[in-house]
Amino acid sequence: MRRTNFLQKGALTIVVTIIAAVLLFPIVITFTNSLMTGREIEINYGPIGTMNEASGGEAGRFANLKLLPDQVSLKQYGEILVNSPKYLTMFWNSVWMVVPIIAGQAFVAALAAYALSKLQFRGRDQLFLVYVLTMLMPFQVTLVPNYIMANRLGLLNSVSAVILPGIFAAFGVFMLRQFMLHIPYSYIEAAKIDGAGHIRIFMTIIVPMVKPGAAALIVLLFVDYWNMVEQPLIFLDDPFRQPLSVYLSKINEGEQGVAFAASMLYMTPMALLFLYAESYFIKGIQLSGIKG
Repeated sequence: MRRTNFLQKGALTIVVTIIAAVLLFPIVITFTNSLMTGREIEINYGPIGTMNEASGGEAGRFANLKLLPDQVSLKQYGEILVNSPKYLTMFWNSVWMVVPIIAGQAFVAALAAYALSKLQFRGRDQLFLVYVLTMLMPFQVTLVPNYIMANRLGLLNSVSAVILPGIFAAFGVFMLRQFMLHIPYSYIEAAKIDGAGHIRIFMTIIVPMVKPGAAALIVLLFVDYWNMVEQPLIFLDDPFRQPLSVYLSKINEGEQGVAFAASMLYMTPMALLFLYAESYFIKGIQLSGIKG
C-alpha cells in the first residue's frame, strides 16, 4: 500500500512539474532573452523564413530559442527606462487608470455585496440576477451604449471614460457577495442587539472578515485592467493618454530586444502583487466559490 501511494505521489509530482515547466517557459524565455544583446536576438529570431546571416544564406524556418545568453546585457532595459520616455509615460498612464478602478470597484462592490447578501428587501435576488446577467455580456456588446453615454457626457478622450465603467462593473459585486454568504448572520444579529447600525456592522464586522475575498478581487481586477486594450483604444484618441498595454501590443514593430525587456517590466507588477497576496488570494477564491 505504501509503495502504491509513493508511486502515485511520484507520478503526480512529475506531471505537475511538467505542467509548471510548460507554463513557466514563456516567462523564463522572455527574461533570459531580455538580457541578450540586440545582435544575438537578431541572429536567434529573425527574420524567420527569409535570407539571413544566421542561416548562412539559407532560408531560416525556425527561431533559435536559447535559454542562456552568450553575453549578459542590460542595454534593452536602459533603452526602455532611460531613452524611451514614452514607455514610462504609458506606464504611469496605466497606474493612474488601474488604481482608481480597483479602489473604486472594491469599495462599491463591498457595499453592494453587503446589501445583496445580508439585508432583506424586496427584489433582492432579482436585482442580483441582473448583476449576473451583465457579467455574461462581453465587452463588445456594451461598447456602443458606453461610447454613446461617454460622448454625451463629454468624457471621450478622457481617462474617466475608462475608469467609471470599471468602477461599477458587476464582477466585484458577484465575487464579494459569494464570499459574504459564508459570514454567519449571527454575528450581525449580535451586533444589532448591542445597538450597532449597518455602517458600524459593515466597518467593524464585515470589512475585517472579508479581507481575503477583497485581496483576491484586487489581484483579479489588477490582472484584468492592467491588460486592457479595447477600452483605451476606443475611448482615448490621444496616444499619450493610452496605457502601457496598448503600447506593448505595438512594440514588436521595433527592436525585438526592447520588446523582451518591455514585456518583462510589464509583467513584474502583476507577479509582485500575486506573490504578496498569494495566501489571501487562494483563501478568497476558495470561499467565494469561484472555480476554473
